[in-house]
Amino acid sequence: MPANPLGEAARAIALVITGVKMADQEDDLEPASTGGQAVKQGPVAVLTQVEKTYQLDSVSVPVIKGVSILVRHACFTVLLGPSGSGKTTLLNMIGCIDKPDKGEIIVADTKVGELSDDELSDFRAKNIGFIFQNFNLLPVLSAYENIEYPLLLAGASAKKRGTRVPRLLEAVGLSDRAKNLPGQLSGGQRQRVAIARALARKPKLVIADEPTANLDSQTGASILSLMRRLVERYEISFIFSSHDPDVIKAADDTIFLKDGLIQKIQRKGMGEVS
Repeated sequence: MPANPLGEAARAIALVITGVKMADQEDDLEPASTGGQAVKQGPVAVLTQVEKTYQLDSVSVPVIKGVSILVRHACFTVLLGPSGSGKTTLLNMIGCIDKPDKGEIIVADTKVGELSDDELSDFRAKNIGFIFQNFNLLPVLSAYENIEYPLLLAGASAKKRGTRVPRLLEAVGLSDRAKNLPGQLSGGQRQRVAIARALARKPKLVIADEPTANLDSQTGASILSLMRRLVERYEISFIFSSHDPDVIKAADDTIFLKDGLIQKIQRKGMGEVS
């Protein structure tokens, strides 16, 4: 593989932002062939009786209180609840950033609680994409380079990068903005770049913590519509948090969370489930 053209400082920053470590060998970035036949996929994530408590000085604050949920394959799942309901904590545990005090979490058929820290970091980089409220794009890199960067760290060949990145730019409607730096893009365009970057390594699950919170309502609606289309196009599961009831319209599954407890789960076409 050619020497990485980006500086070590940018490399270190991107490791924090993307969660991607340099791979020892090139990942297969192409989807597995199913021979043209539909294959029924199991859930991408399963949480069973998960609990999480934070210690603030001498006070224990229970945040997640025995939550059990199933995140379906190729579905658009929304965690809906007021601020302080535990949405971000739950996303952090599903995203393997935080660990539960009790209970079991399975992501992509892997019991993540049994992985070492290094194994967890590798697993997260290969299987989970992240979209941030504040975009977290590298300001010195163009839209193309921001999307390409996780592929560089994964050891993808120039040929695969040259195929994958333009396709992602096209998918998010930014082919004509490939050379623009983040500072030359609108908030909605920057979030589209962030979405494309999250999809770069074809993760099984993409996690977003209120990705439309810093956008105006019209731009936010277009971002929701884009993520909805990407679920259908790439068959990737999206799960994101919100306190806005309007996002229910875009969701396949809606999980209503309050005070660290699930109030109800609503699946499109199935109504309320236990």
